[in-house]
Amino acid sequence: MQVREGMSEVVLAVGPSHSLREAATMMVEKGTGAALVTDTDSPVARIVTERDILISIGNGQDPDSEQVAAHMSDSIIAASPDWSLERAASEMSRRGIRHLVVYEGPELVGVLSMRDIVRVWTSDGATSGMTPG
Repeated sequence: MQVREGMSEVVLAVGPSHSLREAATMMVEKGTGAALVTDTDSPVARIVTERDILISIGNGQDPDSEQVAAHMSDSIIAASPDWSLERAASEMSRRGIRHLVVYEGPELVGVLSMRDIVRVWTSDGATSGMTPG
């Protein structure tokens, strides 16, 4: 199976000046664990995740005053819709991330999360081949 079969085409975008609370509220409303950060000053999208927000709050920072810009990724890890889900999962595992931004050529086409991969594999009846111990 390929990334295109698991990715979400509905992408939530927030600005770098949004507060972490605003970003979290929008993520909850959309039912997503990440939002792309778009900025007219930068041609490349960034990403802020639920983990980024949790780390900030865990460090005692105020989600109403902290801006997304201070907590978003410095860069994104991109995938192609033609990648296999196994390749995407391997890349996520190797880099310790849970989201890949999917580009087809120069066009942003979606986001793939580890949750998406699990959903596709389990709905497809995939098994690990492991026997219960």
